[in-house]
Amino acid sequence: MALTQTWKPKLGLDLRGGTTITLTASTIDGSGKVTADQLNEAKNIIGQRVNGAGVAESDITTSGANHINVAVPGATKESLVSQVGQTALLYFRVVYSSDAAAPQPTPTPTTTPKPGTTPKPSATPTPSTKVTPSATIKPSTTPKGRAWSSALGGATPTPTPKASTTPKASTTPSATPSTPATGGDPLNYTPDAATQAAFAAFKCGDKQLDYPDRPIFSCDRQGTYKYLLGPAILNGTDLSDASAGIPQNGLQWQVNLKFTGEGGDKFFKATTAISKRGQGQNLFAIVLDGETISTPSVDSPIPGGQAQITGTFTEAEARDLANVLKYGALPVKFDISSVETVSPQLGGDQLSAGIWAGLAGLALVVVFCFLYYRGLGVVVVLSLAVAGILTGSLVILLGKAIGFTLSLAGIAGLIVAVGITADSFIIYFERLRDEVREGRSLRSSVETGWARAKHTIIAADSISLLAALVLYVLAIGSVKGFAFTLGLTTLIDLVVVFLFTKPLVTLLARTDFFGHGHKLSGLDPEHLGVERLPGQTKPSARPRKTPSTRKPVGGEV
Repeated sequence: MALTQTWKPKLGLDLRGGTTITLTASTIDGSGKVTADQLNEAKNIIGQRVNGAGVAESDITTSGANHINVAVPGATKESLVSQVGQTALLYFRVVYSSDAAAPQPTPTPTTTPKPGTTPKPSATPTPSTKVTPSATIKPSTTPKGRAWSSALGGATPTPTPKASTTPKASTTPSATPSTPATGGDPLNYTPDAATQAAFAAFKCGDKQLDYPDRPIFSCDRQGTYKYLLGPAILNGTDLSDASAGIPQNGLQWQVNLKFTGEGGDKFFKATTAISKRGQGQNLFAIVLDGETISTPSVDSPIPGGQAQITGTFTEAEARDLANVLKYGALPVKFDISSVETVSPQLGGDQLSAGIWAGLAGLALVVVFCFLYYRGLGVVVVLSLAVAGILTGSLVILLGKAIGFTLSLAGIAGLIVAVGITADSFIIYFERLRDEVREGRSLRSSVETGWARAKHTIIAADSISLLAALVLYVLAIGSVKGFAFTLGLTTLIDLVVVFLFTKPLVTLLARTDFFGHGHKLSGLDPEHLGVERLPGQTKPSARPRKTPSTRKPVGGEV
C-alpha cells in the first residue's frame, strides 16, 4: 500500500454513488429488428469497456427486446455516456487535408499560406504520434526506416496532385464529399475541387453519414481541427487486438496494434502507399463514428501485422485509444433513454450501516470466545486482527490493481468471513481440549490436536471456497462481489490458521499460565471437566498420625 500510495478501497455504486444509464438499441441502418444475439453481443462489449477485469461492480443487464441497463460506480454522467453510447463504426482513412476549425488562443504559424493553396493549420493539430513496426520486427537502419515524430509540425497534409488529375473549376461545392468510383482503390483516391471546396465550408458539428467507401470530413474530439479523409482503407474487424503499455527502457506510453491475417496484409499495403507520400502527407486517421481519434504518421512499410502508435500519450489517452480500437465494433447503435445519478450521501449512510453491522458481529464473536475459552480468546482476537489487516490490505490493493470495488454485498461477504475464521479456531481448540481430556500433556495435545483438526479445517474451507467459486461464475451484478470477498477471505483464513494461529498456540503452551492450567487460561482442570491435568500430581489428603507400636516406658496405662 505504501509503495502504490493507495490507502482507501474503491467503493461500489451503492456506497459511493455513480451513474445508471438505459440504452435503447436499434439496427445500424435503421431497418429490421435487433436480435437477442446482437443485444447480448453489445452487452458483452459494453461490459468489456467499463469492466475489463470483471470485478469493478459494474452492473450490465438486458431489459426487454432492445434495452440495456448499465450502472457504473463513481462514473459521471458525461464520461459514462461517452463510453457506452458509442456505436463504434471504426475505420482507418488517409488524411488528405487538415485545417483549424476554431481560432487558437496562441497560434504559432509555421509557414505563410500562399494564394490558391489549401490553408495550412496554424498550430499543430494533434499530439505528434507515429506508427512504427512491432518490437519483433527490426526497423531499417536508414532514415527512411524510422517513423517521423513531428509529422504534423506545421506541414500541409495535402498531397501533391497527380499530373493526370485536372480539377473542375466550375463545380459547385456540396454538403458531402463526392463518392469515388465503385470498386476503386481507396489508396489511389484524389479529392477533386468540389470536395476541397466543400471541405473549406465544412464546420465541426455538421452531421454527415460515415460510409466506408466514401471520403468524409471529420473533426477531432475537441472540435479544434477538421480533416479531409479518404475512403476507408481498413475497418475495425481487421484489428484483432490493441493494448496500452510502456516499452522496455521507455518513458512514453504507446498503443500496441495486432491485425488479423487479412488485416495485416491490408495494413502493409496501406503503410507502403502512405509512406511514399512524404513528410507532412504520410498521415492516416483512426476514425470512430465519424470522429477522428488519432492521426499518426508512418515513414516506412510495416509488415507482420503488428505495430505501435507512439507519441506524447498520457496513460489515460493511451488506454482510451486502446479500448476504442479493441472494443470498437458494436453490432447495433444506441439511443440514450434515461440517465440517473445515485447520490453519494445515500451510499455513505449504507456504508456506515454495513461497518456497524460488521463491528457488532465481530464484538459478539470476541465476547463469546472470551466467555467460553477464557485465555484462549486472546488467540482469537489476535488471529482475527491479522486476518482483518490482510483482508483490508488486499481489498485496497486489488482495487488499485484490477479495479475491484467494494459494495454492500462485498461487505456482507466480509462479515460472513468472520464466522468462517472463528469456526477454524473452534475446531482446533475443541480438538486440543479433547486430547487433554484423553490424558495427553498440553504440549503433546497442541501437536496431535492440530494434526487431526487441520484436515477438518481444510475440508470446511474447501467447501466454502468451492461455493464462492461457483457463485462467482454463475452470478451477476452485486452477488458476484459477495462471492469474490467470500472466496478471498476463505483463502486468508487458511493462511492465518496455518501460519499464525497454530504457531501462536504452540508458543503459549510453553508458558506457565497455559501450560500449568491457570484458572483463567481456559485449560484448567475444572473448565475441562477432568480431575487434574496430565503431568500434575494428584492432590493428596491431609497426613494422619500413625499410632506407635512401641510401648511407653513404665508399662501400659
